[in-house]
This record gives sequence, structure tokens and C-alpha cells, in this order.
Amino acid sequence: MTAAERFDRRWLDAAEATSGSSVLEPVRLRSAGEHVADRLVTAIALGEFVPGQRLPAERDLAAMLGVSRATVREALQRLSALGYVEVRRGRSGGAYVRSSWGPQAQEMVSRTLLPGWERFERLFDFRQLVEPLIARTAAERRSPEDIARIDAALEAYLQAPDREASRAADQALHEAVAGATHNPYLANLSSLIRSEISLGFGAEPYSPQIRARAIEDHTRLARAVASGNATAAARVARTHFQLTESTVRELMARIEARGGLGEAPAIGQGGT
Repeated sequence: MTAAERFDRRWLDAAEATSGSSVLEPVRLRSAGEHVADRLVTAIALGEFVPGQRLPAERDLAAMLGVSRATVREALQRLSALGYVEVRRGRSGGAYVRSSWGPQAQEMVSRTLLPGWERFERLFDFRQLVEPLIARTAAERRSPEDIARIDAALEAYLQAPDREASRAADQALHEAVAGATHNPYLANLSSLIRSEISLGFGAEPYSPQIRARAIEDHTRLARAVASGNATAAARVARTHFQLTESTVRELMARIEARGGLGEAPAIGQGGT
């Protein structure tokens, strides 16, 4: 499956007519750039990107979502105009997440989450089946080299000085655990689930609370795999990956209750 195919075209609405307009009037087709903008705002609301953080470069976002750089540029221009990101020039330039939110944020998040909610439910269920299996298999098959990689990733996570370092170490740890299964199909499944749940951005919710929980979970997972305790490894994995599910469900509940998103979440570094 290509990156373009992973960009869920079911979320590209056929048309959006103006409320109360005649059926004979032209409908307004929403562009791919508007849909990418919706995804970005949703990712920010979930804590995948935090206030003050520079978003990935245009070419990286385009590769993540399977769209053109022109589409990404349109999305960023839209978010800049709405006040969700600040575009800076120069050596340290790029699109930076702002801490303030506009009144359209809830509507944009709704357009991303609501149409695909059944898909999220299936993903949550799939992850609860697959991740414990990966952890259990890793504990049963790990080699000394696998244990060394897992320990190194765990130490990097514990010592991460900022969110980006934490995110990289988090990914490396879970890749090391999946690699310890010595089954590339299981490792690919873990990576695919992460991409799907994160709307294609490859990052999951971060907050001081999530990081504190993740530190404990990561340590317990690494120890269980290293000691060959397959039952404990599966149990830790099952509860650990509920962190992301809980965050998505909480945001969905706020939307369903028609409550405003308010200020961007006060979130920093972390990991799942």
C-alpha cells in the first residue's frame, strides 16, 4: 500500500453546499489542502504537535500524507490565516504551532474525527489484539542484541532533553521491541497502526502526565521483555497503548458534548 493510498480518501467529502442554498446552485468542493489543514488541527488538539513546536518540513508532511507539497503549502497558508500556526522565515524558519486557538478549531477537528470514528474503533480494537502479541513474542524470542537495543532506547527515552528527542526514543523503543519478535510482518503491523492512529503523522499524544505514565510503562515493558516474562510483557503493552486511545476518546467526547476546544492543550514532551 502506497503512502497516497493510506491517505484515507473516505475523508474527502464529495461536496459541501451552503446551508439553505438552492439545489441548483453550484456546490463547493473542499480541496485536499483543506482536509490536510483539518488533520493538522486535529493532530495539534490531540497533542501530536505542541505549542511552540515547529511542524515537519513541507516535503516531510507531503511524504507522510501522500499528497503534493503544493497541497501541504495550501494547508499551512490556511492555518496561518486562521491563526493556528505562525510561519517564520530564515534559517530557523518554518510553521510553528501557536498556543492560541480560533473559533473554527472544533469544526475542523469534527470534520476529521466524526466521519472516520468507526474506523478508529476498529483500529483501537486491532491494536489491543496486536501489540500484546508483539510484546509477548518479543519476550519469548529476544536475543542479547535485542535486549541491548531495547535498553539503549529506554535510556535515551529517560534522558531525553526535549519533546523531539523523547519522540525519537519512544519510536526507537517500540521498534526495538517489535524487532525482537524476529518477524517483519509483526514489526510492520506495529508501524502501520501507529501511522493510522496518528492520522498519518507518526506521532502520538504527548503531555507531562502521559510522559510520566510512559516512563513507568516503558521501564516495565523493557524489563518484562528482557527477563522473558511473556505474560507481563503482554499485560504492560495492553494497558500502555490505551493512553492514545483514551486521549482520542476524550477529545471525541468533548466534540459530541458540543463543548469548545478552548485553548490548545497545555502539553509538552512525552510518549506512548
